Amino acid sequence: MRAARFVTAAVALLLGALPAAGAEVRSFRIQSRSAFLAGRLDGIGVDDRGTLQLADRAVRLADITEPFLFTGASHPRGWVLGTGNSGRVLLLDAEGGLEVLHTAAEPEIFAVLADADGTVFAGSSPRGKVYRIAGGRAEVFFDPQETYIWALARSAAGDLLVATGTEGRLYRVDREGRGEVLYDGEDTHLRSLQPLPGGDLLVGTAGEGLIVRLDPDGVARTLYDAAQPEVVALTAAADGRAYAAVLASEASLVDLAAPAAAPTTAATGGGAEGEADQEAVRITVTPAEAGGTGSRPEGFKGPRAELLSISPEGVVERLAGFEEETVYALLWHRDRLWVGTGLEGKLYSLRGRKPVLEKDVDERQVVALLADRPGPAFATTNAAGFYRIAGETERRGTYTSPALDAGQVARFGTLAWQGEQPAGTRVRFSFRSGLSAQPDQTWTAWSKPAEGQDGGREVPVAGVPAGRYLQWRAELVAADGRSPTLTAVTVSYLQANQPPRITSLKVLDPGQILVPASFNPATQVYEPAHPNRQGIFTDLRPATTEDRRLKTLWKLGYRTLQWEAEDPNGDDLRYDLAFQPEPGGGKWLAVAEDLEETYHSFDAAALPDGDYRFRLVVRDRRGDDPELMVAEELSVPVLIDHTPPALGAVERGPGEWRIEVEDALSPLREAVYSVDAGEWLPATAADGLLDGQRETLTLVPPPAAALVLLRVTDAAFNLRTFDLSGAAR
Repeated sequence: MRAARFVTAAVALLLGALPAAGAEVRSFRIQSRSAFLAGRLDGIGVDDRGTLQLADRAVRLADITEPFLFTGASHPRGWVLGTGNSGRVLLLDAEGGLEVLHTAAEPEIFAVLADADGTVFAGSSPRGKVYRIAGGRAEVFFDPQETYIWALARSAAGDLLVATGTEGRLYRVDREGRGEVLYDGEDTHLRSLQPLPGGDLLVGTAGEGLIVRLDPDGVARTLYDAAQPEVVALTAAADGRAYAAVLASEASLVDLAAPAAAPTTAATGGGAEGEADQEAVRITVTPAEAGGTGSRPEGFKGPRAELLSISPEGVVERLAGFEEETVYALLWHRDRLWVGTGLEGKLYSLRGRKPVLEKDVDERQVVALLADRPGPAFATTNAAGFYRIAGETERRGTYTSPALDAGQVARFGTLAWQGEQPAGTRVRFSFRSGLSAQPDQTWTAWSKPAEGQDGGREVPVAGVPAGRYLQWRAELVAADGRSPTLTAVTVSYLQANQPPRITSLKVLDPGQILVPASFNPATQVYEPAHPNRQGIFTDLRPATTEDRRLKTLWKLGYRTLQWEAEDPNGDDLRYDLAFQPEPGGGKWLAVAEDLEETYHSFDAAALPDGDYRFRLVVRDRRGDDPELMVAEELSVPVLIDHTPPALGAVERGPGEWRIEVEDALSPLREAVYSVDAGEWLPATAADGLLDGQRETLTLVPPPAAALVLLRVTDAAFNLRTFDLSGAAR
């Protein structure tokens, strides 16, 4: 069984909170086509409405031991298959018998065609040739001197059409093997062919990603230029509407990174002629999603594949896209479009415009889709196999969810499901949990399958230990040909409560306050944003911070604490702030309680001068929750200082004045003087640096000054203005 993938985008995580006093219960909910497709489906399909149900039964007809299988076509006795890297053409009959029709000198067979009389044509690569296989003999029927043979088809007139690369030519070959160039494209590869009713032909290219329509005489008209560089597959309905798959994928067989004129790297293959070919060409023969450049240009951001509809009039429109999956094959069958893909080996059909998952196989790529009853039949590679649709619904199937991440260790509660359960059908669920993102041997074993109690739609997740990750598995059992369905599944869980964490606690500068960004000073009482240093009169200009939610203003005498905290469970947090004079040891006294904001500004005038510590307590619940979790942090000592600087001795000399000033608690930060109400000018500290609690200042006022003012501010923004006009000693 393939390991379930850890996903987040496809699984909706819905939060449903209980009352504020209790813990928060969350839910995993899977309720969409994309969400269901993120899990593992065995015998299960998902329709375009996102309904999970038992799929059409697929029978594995044969295991094919070839390293790779590339292509297939219907044959009167069954199906003919092209393989690599031994260049074999196989015939598979309806009972699963395999016969080697031919082994080519070239290593890869990318194109096959079978006529109604059983004659088989096979296109080999590299150094491409077309072989005709009939009556137990194989011969080279046509040698175009091209590197690759990508596709074969019959024209309305019965000629063989051969699409090639790397010169991008289409050849028309008569029944004697004489060929002529019907269309010489400007692109590097002609990748796919599809005859249309009426005799026209669709050609898909690789390099520029063109869809070209040819009339029987080879007159070409480009219908579409795709963003993706490769038209990997074409198919058509009886009414003339056609369908195309355009591709930009590392897993493409076409390596567009290789220079067409001078390739350098060889393909893997056998045979003497094949070995010579290896020195001349480069080709990605392994359709593995991780390998090679393929047809996805560097930096391409679009989906790997898109499906297009082409009307009989030539109008092209987009049907659907595959972000991560590579499309390998298309087939119009049973009145709908079928699509074979990798990375995970899935078979889809289009109903309306939505791909519906029909089968999910163990092999990594579905590379060929072939007509069958009721069909379609399909071939896979990595490893090679062949399947037939049996024409009946699977009797039972299982769906395994992706590994669901609770974010923390959690207890799991109840699974509730929605859908239909016809009489006699069964829906049973089992569970397992673990602590690693990928299920491994450290996970618990699957629990015993359980159905809803008393026939209900709720199943307790009983006996499953707590864990960070959970998987659930649904087993669907049919009755009388009818399948139960699932449209939504919800599993509740409760994280183990963990304490919050305080990641920072800081004290803003004296006077700084935080207010919401929507605060409008024009309608509220406020203070200037900062002490003005440009003139004698202050202005009302606010200062803002980079914080988008808050802005900083100035309010004399206020102090602000700001913090950051987080909760591992995502719980709402509440904050309490208390203080204690230094030195500590006394009772903590409340500043504010039950705060929701992560900051608090308060008027420090309520406290006497001195040092204080503040304690922040964070709670993750309200009320009397028994699982209340708290964290706390102490601030650095905070100096509360309301005392302005004082004036000491004033020594008034003939040219220079020397003035002593001091502050009881804080260093001095600014000293300016004004003469006769003029602008404020800096006073100079005698030692060259204004940074102490006691400083000697020097200033040089003019002899005729009538008014000399000195304004001194400390680090707490306490300021005082002194009149020095009559002061002298």
